[in-house]
Amino acid sequence: MLLIDRIIGDRNDPDLHHKLHEYEHHGMTVDTVRVAPTDLDRRRLRVRTEQGEDLAIVLSRQDRLFDGAILYLGNDKAIVLRAQEQRWLRIVPNSKRDAVELGYLVGNLHWRVRFEDEHILVSLDGPVETYMARIEPMLHDGRATAQEVQ
Repeated sequence: MLLIDRIIGDRNDPDLHHKLHEYEHHGMTVDTVRVAPTDLDRRRLRVRTEQGEDLAIVLSRQDRLFDGAILYLGNDKAIVLRAQEQRWLRIVPNSKRDAVELGYLVGNLHWRVRFEDEHILVSLDGPVETYMARIEPMLHDGRATAQEVQ
């Protein structure tokens, strides 16, 4: 297992981008680790790269994961972090009363949300069916509609 205790830099930095290009050009490995958007806030994380290498990420309070973070640059390989795309569930309440109830429910469930007009967008961190099951009474009664969006 490879221990990552700091971030080398950003793949968009011109010098580092050039270095990664050189790795690929000379047949060295540029491996990728993909993490959920919610994991970007974590300081301690155990993950596996796309090529199967186990990583233990242990960052100081000053460091923060981000899409494009270079986690490792060695003699024969580099490892770059990529954030997966965030999925959303759009919930549309049918009335103000339904909106208040939905807001109460979403707040009690501690779901991460954003708002778009009269719609509530819930950040999906698991299967959409799990979220739909929690609001099923409102969906069944026609007090709200829900649809997964990208």
